[in-house]
Amino acid sequence: MNNSWINVPKILETSYDATAKIPSILKVHQFNNIAIFMGIGIYELFGKKIIDGIEQDKSINVLQFEEYEGIEVEKLAAKAYQVPNKVQCILAIGGGKTIDSGKYMAFLNHIPFMSIPTSISNDGFSSSGSSLVLAGKRVSVKSAMPFAIVADLTILRSAPEKFYFSGIGDIVSKVTAGYDWVREENLGITTINQFAAMLAKKSVNSVVRLPFNYIREELFIKEVVDSLIMSGVAMEIAGSSAPASGSEHLISHALDQILVEPCLHGIQVGLATYIMSIVQEHRETRVEVFLTDTGFFEFTKQFGLKKVDFIAAIERAASIKPNRNTYLHDSRSVEKAIDVVNNNAILNSVLK
Repeated sequence: MNNSWINVPKILETSYDATAKIPSILKVHQFNNIAIFMGIGIYELFGKKIIDGIEQDKSINVLQFEEYEGIEVEKLAAKAYQVPNKVQCILAIGGGKTIDSGKYMAFLNHIPFMSIPTSISNDGFSSSGSSLVLAGKRVSVKSAMPFAIVADLTILRSAPEKFYFSGIGDIVSKVTAGYDWVREENLGITTINQFAAMLAKKSVNSVVRLPFNYIREELFIKEVVDSLIMSGVAMEIAGSSAPASGSEHLISHALDQILVEPCLHGIQVGLATYIMSIVQEHRETRVEVFLTDTGFFEFTKQFGLKKVDFIAAIERAASIKPNRNTYLHDSRSVEKAIDVVNNNAILNSVLK
């Protein structure tokens, strides 16, 4: 019998004022010397209060504090080796870039990592991968799986609305990502890890089936956070991003290359998920109702995204990850996706 060893977070704190528990978490795990990396502008909003709380415990020493959200691999590698040798744990407080950079530096230093997100724009705060830049291109890089995730609902609830909708888009993408994974197994390219697939499916179902009237409701926020955590763990179990990232993510990655100023990842992914759910003929009604009822489609109109860019991204998508075999690796599905962009009524109202 083969046993699979997986690395999952030991600590999950998702509650109001959860950051107040950071000192006790550090103390219990005997992390006396820490480094803190924080997103630009976070210190004035939440960071000072968090650091003051940590420093009240005289047994904990902040050996390094820096506002940083760079994601260039070469610069991060250099910065990682500037972390003092006595540091036992790296804490990252901020959005996706800060979390990704902190995870990568912890990985290079072989020390534990604590993830403290200030927005719920995607599942990166709970995964062992980082989206970084190498030679001018976005790449997915192996990083440290957080040993602790501290998601303070007080902070997350105050985040700008665009991050909510980005998180919504990232959550619903598990619908089409999972179906791409099934396709690859049917083609004999891979074998699905059933537990990872179940977890990814549960992560999206727990949110899309939730009755709500307003996306800042306490229950909805908590479910979104838990969903994104489950998604990150599903990827760790699978040993790949397949449970949570498929053709819809390839479209978004292609848009990142095409657009001078890309939109938030989850915004692009949410629209791409809607397109691909129609192409796959898989839960397209559920996806449409969810993105309509949350106000996602209405919200995305303000970004002025263009049909021509989405079509170019669809045509480029397969080249982003040639080792995959998603629906967009089939020319017939590419043609169908382009037809959806050109003729779908909702997309006609959202895209220029």
